[in-house]
Amino acid sequence: MITTAPTLRVEGLSKRYGERVALDALSCMLQPGSFVALLGPNGAGKSTLFQLLTGLFVPDAGQIHVAGHSMRDAATRALRHIGVVFQQMSLDLDLTVRANLRFHADLHGLPRAAAQARIVQRCQAAGLGGDLERSVRELSGGNRRKVELVRALLHEPELLLMDEPTVGLDPKSRRDLVASVRADVAARGTTVLWATHLVEEATQADRVLVLHRGRLLADGTPAEVTAALGGGTLEEAFIRATQTQQGVPA
Repeated sequence: MITTAPTLRVEGLSKRYGERVALDALSCMLQPGSFVALLGPNGAGKSTLFQLLTGLFVPDAGQIHVAGHSMRDAATRALRHIGVVFQQMSLDLDLTVRANLRFHADLHGLPRAAAQARIVQRCQAAGLGGDLERSVRELSGGNRRKVELVRALLHEPELLLMDEPTVGLDPKSRRDLVASVRADVAARGTTVLWATHLVEEATQADRVLVLHRGRLLADGTPAEVTAALGGGTLEEAFIRATQTQQGVPA
């Protein structure tokens, strides 16, 4: 039997901030070509997990492997396989769209010709073809997010991390962003971990991880998670579970 190695493997991941437990022995695996929603209320540990996955912080315990590379022993190799859209915008507002993207491509060592071709192709696909020479400051919030997604995918990572990327976006921009990510999953088999506190976004995922107070409460398809958390709708089950799990350490 041929088995596919997971794109992301997290084992026993823990992180404390003083007395507060942000992550408590979290373990999960994400397979290639999967769109996974990390669903949790504010303070669940989602951003802490992303900080550990991107090497910004070091875990107190546990292991992270990205595309087979250990974040502890081979962080540079692991990070080459990751693309990130952070919750807070991280573009240079005064540079053009093209300049922002070219700078990122240079950081990843992409040849100029290949980078230019990818920038044009991905911007056109995202509806940004006419905005390449505009400063990011001139763009709407939705289009700024599209630029960040193009940037995150320029080096064609195997793992795409989306940290609550739709905060502040209108419904159409949210829908367009999900559709763009879905298209990349279908085209390249990208693995996506999409952190959100919006249940409507989680219902569109192939798989849902429910995180609350640093612990994993449920893992499965939206229907499986709904059933595991007591039935009803996913929203009802999520609210019920995160309001009643008061015994979990904060």
